[in-house]
Amino acid sequence: MAPAEKSTPQPERQKETPKPLLNQDTALVASEIHLRSYIEAALRAILAVSQDGRIVFMNGHTEEIFGYTREELFGQDSAILLPQRFRAAYAAALRTYFAAPSVRVLGKDIDLAGRRKNGEEFPIEIGLSYVQAQDGVIALGFVSDITDGKRVRDDLAHANAELRRSNADLEQFAYMASHDLQEPLRIVTSYLKLLDRRYQGQLDAEAHEFIDFAVDGATRMKGLIQDLLTFSRAGTRSADIHNVPAEILVQRAVENLKAAIEERSAEVTWDQPLPQVAADAGLLVQVLQNLVANGIKFQKDGAAPRVHISVGAQGSEWVFSVRDNGIGIDPRHAGRIFRIFERLNASDQYPGTGMGLAIAQKIVERHGGRIWFESKPGEGSTFSFSLPPTGSARAATARER
Repeated sequence: MAPAEKSTPQPERQKETPKPLLNQDTALVASEIHLRSYIEAALRAILAVSQDGRIVFMNGHTEEIFGYTREELFGQDSAILLPQRFRAAYAAALRTYFAAPSVRVLGKDIDLAGRRKNGEEFPIEIGLSYVQAQDGVIALGFVSDITDGKRVRDDLAHANAELRRSNADLEQFAYMASHDLQEPLRIVTSYLKLLDRRYQGQLDAEAHEFIDFAVDGATRMKGLIQDLLTFSRAGTRSADIHNVPAEILVQRAVENLKAAIEERSAEVTWDQPLPQVAADAGLLVQVLQNLVANGIKFQKDGAAPRVHISVGAQGSEWVFSVRDNGIGIDPRHAGRIFRIFERLNASDQYPGTGMGLAIAQKIVERHGGRIWFESKPGEGSTFSFSLPPTGSARAATARER
């Protein structure tokens, strides 16, 4: 017998570890999982609506704000989520939308309302988009419950309306009060002067002095009433902003003070040239007039008033400065200087009502600016105010369109 042949042992094959199958289908599944997680986490109700108006998809927040379950909404006419009065218009709008789908927002300019399962209505805003599916276009609605925002807007609108009414009432009251109060003052002053003339030589010097005191008091009261009316109007009247050369504003203010300038031999100068600014011309002339008048009035004995006006750009603002060589102001009074009826000096030495700076501040703030001063006692003062071009330019531009 032939010897048995020995078989040569074959090397054992190693088992290959199967690799995960990463094909297009699994990638799509992963993408869909991520997309669904984002949609479910959204803080707005998201619905997909087919061309026949039926709901084909919704996220969890839809259930929360409308009170329906997914099972109750799926396949239903999406008009179920609107009050009955909106449904006919909604159906027409849906047909129009599918005819020319686009991305848009509804509810910013018109009042829209949603309807919960329990019948409660609430204000909504809807963002619209669309996707192209195999069966046609699908509309996507992103619905926000804007109850809190609408309440805030309504409260603000109500407060603004009340403020406008209050300002109108205040202006009317100030106007009526000023006229009603000035008439008796006029009568008192007229009769006192008549008494002084008619009994000239029959009254002693002290009696004539008493009459002068009474006339002076009535005159100062009339000035207070007029300044109070000006202050009221400065705070309630809307600024009529236009582009105007600052040179014209300064010239008008100086012209209005011509008598005081000549009486005190004052010198009023200003930079050349001056820029064009956006402002209410009448109101800004009042500011410049008040500041220049103070520079002329509050002077050291025997000193000739010197007032200089300059305008320059500081950052994004135009800054007006009115510098004088007067008695100056102690910095300790910085908190008082712009208060109404506030006086730092005796009225017999420096006459006035103490309203000039308060009026100036009110007007500057009406323009969206600010006013301040720099001064040292005995070394004069510089009052400055700003006109921010942002608000002024916006108002001017709106009028120029």
